[in-house]
Amino acid sequence: MVNNDRPIVQALEKFVGDDPQSFHVPGHKNGLLSNLPNEIKQALKYDVTELTGLDDFHHPEEAIQQAEQLLASTYGAGRSFFLVNGSTVGNLAMIYATCEKGDTVLVQRNAHKSIFHALELVGINPVYVSPKWDIKSQTASCIDLETLEQAIESYPHAKAAIFTYPTYYGVTANDLAEQIELCHAYKIPVLVDEAHGAHLTVSEELPPSALELGADIVVQSAHKTLPAMTMASFLHMKSSLVSEQKVNRYLRMLQSSSPSYLLLASLDDARSYVTNYTETDYAYFIEKRQQFIESLTMATDLQVVEVNDSLKLLVRAPGYTGFQLKEALEKLHVYVELADAKQVLLILPLLKQEDSYSTTEDLCNRMKEAYTHLKNFPCIENTNEIESFESITITQPEYSFEEIEKAEKEWIPYMQAVGRICATTIIPYPPGIPLLVQGEKITGAQISQLEGLLAIGALFQGDHRLQEKLIQVII
Repeated sequence: MVNNDRPIVQALEKFVGDDPQSFHVPGHKNGLLSNLPNEIKQALKYDVTELTGLDDFHHPEEAIQQAEQLLASTYGAGRSFFLVNGSTVGNLAMIYATCEKGDTVLVQRNAHKSIFHALELVGINPVYVSPKWDIKSQTASCIDLETLEQAIESYPHAKAAIFTYPTYYGVTANDLAEQIELCHAYKIPVLVDEAHGAHLTVSEELPPSALELGADIVVQSAHKTLPAMTMASFLHMKSSLVSEQKVNRYLRMLQSSSPSYLLLASLDDARSYVTNYTETDYAYFIEKRQQFIESLTMATDLQVVEVNDSLKLLVRAPGYTGFQLKEALEKLHVYVELADAKQVLLILPLLKQEDSYSTTEDLCNRMKEAYTHLKNFPCIENTNEIESFESITITQPEYSFEEIEKAEKEWIPYMQAVGRICATTIIPYPPGIPLLVQGEKITGAQISQLEGLLAIGALFQGDHRLQEKLIQVII
């Protein structure tokens, strides 16, 4: 039976239906003063603030509280929170609530930049645990149990273990439950950036959520895989090791004091979408997905790689980089999530039975035409060798964040930086996973990977002068 209970959406509908007159913020006055396109302007009547009947985001007692209780029930959490500042604020809050300055924390090395920012803000001493290389997706994947055992043996008093699951590319760890159990045996809480896993509970055919496997805190980007607006995210708790009150306190401190009711309604609606999603819906999605894959691969030389998460597909054009394929696709107005040296990443829509997304024929025709445009690009041999993967399994930075802040620094040619200590963090974006982290000793493999990425047009965030072939190091 379909459950249409959406407390925030319903409260907003009632409020707007009463024809309210605005003598409060925001200044667009229900859209009256806005010059935005009409399609956007129409939504502004719902862009209100915390008024009577709409509850208080930071001290909910009415519609927001009811909606968060439904969220916790849907995901099997002890307590769940809506996030209006993205998964970034959830990652910050869970780390602030769990760790203090100077604490040692185990961190999956291919974490998102928001995790690294949280480590720096709190003043943590991170121990980086490297993931395995996934041959199928040609990406860094997840930590394995053996590596985690070595890390805990070396740092048994770690205050937390921070994992990324699934990865941006949709790869999951088969032994995550055992890893969580191992951490808990040492009273180490497990914090999981599950930004790309808000949909995992909709079908038993998908990998389980880290929350289901026993993680203490899980943060999910509802906007990434569910029908939610950008920045709309969830935080779930189910823990005897982490204080719910501390998490709530830091969320009140870190989130906006003027929450967007459009985002809150979007989160309420996305939760309802999960609640009402059925195995029949998932079977329909898989059928449409398979039709798309077969149509694409039968008519072109494009290769489609399937990963653990069925919402993710990797598409490769042999002899060409993912950046070249992305450019060709965009000429036909097809926009992918990201490109790397080998492939582009597609995030598919989580369709229900009554849904359609363009048409398989139209999408495939555009991608086939894009593939013919690749002939205008120079063919690159051995694209599988552009990115190498080589790292020490468990490492600690040579300097603390505080020491890096105070240290003297200099800019040198990056080809001369091997063995030096990196003074900044350099991040290929997307996916937002740092290649070089401040405080770490720079390796030859990292410089080779950096050079290869620059050669094929990768974009970088961070404090860098890569266009001048310079990198900042500690003197």
